[in-house]
Amino acid sequence: MPEIARTTVSLRIVGDALDPDEITGLLGVEPTGCARKGDTRTTASGRNVMARSGSWLLKADAFGDLEAQITALLSKLPDDPAIWVDLSRRYRCDIFCGLFMREFNEGTELQPQVLSMLGNRRLCLSLDIYGCFDGEVSTSD
Repeated sequence: MPEIARTTVSLRIVGDALDPDEITGLLGVEPTGCARKGDTRTTASGRNVMARSGSWLLKADAFGDLEAQITALLSKLPDDPAIWVDLSRRYRCDIFCGLFMREFNEGTELQPQVLSMLGNRRLCLSLDIYGCFDGEVSTSD
């Protein structure tokens, strides 16, 4: 079975009372994107949208397979269980993965060490799987 053609990985922390500055301080890294509930932003099409919830997002900047992206992303973050217990009690925390297939039967796997890294941080693994069966996989996010 061929490997998934392209993957994207992000850490997402979401909650109505979320203060992005607090999350940045706890994790010690600047987010790729963030918002407080009620903030407005302009979309690429020029439309203004209001954040329905607070959010803090960190995208993996590594390329490669799913496991390499997750490992690179988590290596930037603290592994102190107390931080992750606190965050997971107050917010929805997950590793969001986009899996873009070029063929019908592509796959990947995660080694136990990576699964432990997710579990120790109380992070859910969210997978969105996209079939691009015309042979072209978009390279933009």
